[in-house]
Amino acid sequence: MAVTSSRMLALGTSAPDFSLTDTAGNLVSLADFEKSPALLVVFMCNHCPFVKHVLDNLVELIKGYQAKEVAVVGINSNDVANYPDDSPEMMAELARESGFTFPYLYDQTQEIAKSYGAACTPDFFLFDGKRSLVYRGQMDDSRPGNGIPVTGADLTAAIDAVVAGKPVGREQKPSIGCNIKWKQGKEPEYTR
Repeated sequence: MAVTSSRMLALGTSAPDFSLTDTAGNLVSLADFEKSPALLVVFMCNHCPFVKHVLDNLVELIKGYQAKEVAVVGINSNDVANYPDDSPEMMAELARESGFTFPYLYDQTQEIAKSYGAACTPDFFLFDGKRSLVYRGQMDDSRPGNGIPVTGADLTAAIDAVVAGKPVGREQKPSIGCNIKWKQGKEPEYTR
């Protein structure tokens, strides 16, 4: 397992467009969320111990914010040929078992991960109502094995600020997790 930090994409970056298939075979696009006051894009996968560590709390956190009309999508960009646990079939199983209330999308070409500058799982990108990046970083200080409880404190503070129409604090800590599993020869320049 290669531990990687998020790249900390520049605040103010516009949300890159996407159009990807969810676990039910539906096409989901950035435009589907244009009326939401905030959009959280989470790069994640099934097999990563860092994702598994926060998953139950993340699913509950998301449910609470969806009640406030915050839009959320999970995106899996891993190479499924070498990581079959992250295949669309396994994604559908995880979404069902974990009670996902948000679309879990498959980025087969890995182009969406590259356009967001995603580097690890989980990697969080929060956009305001104008789809300007206001937060990128960790969910909280908890990591597998560090004994710190999963609270979602950092991510929650950012979403609360956006929902309240307030600025998000600019001091943001990078997310840490497994590196995105790039296809052979497809690694983006920023990972080299």
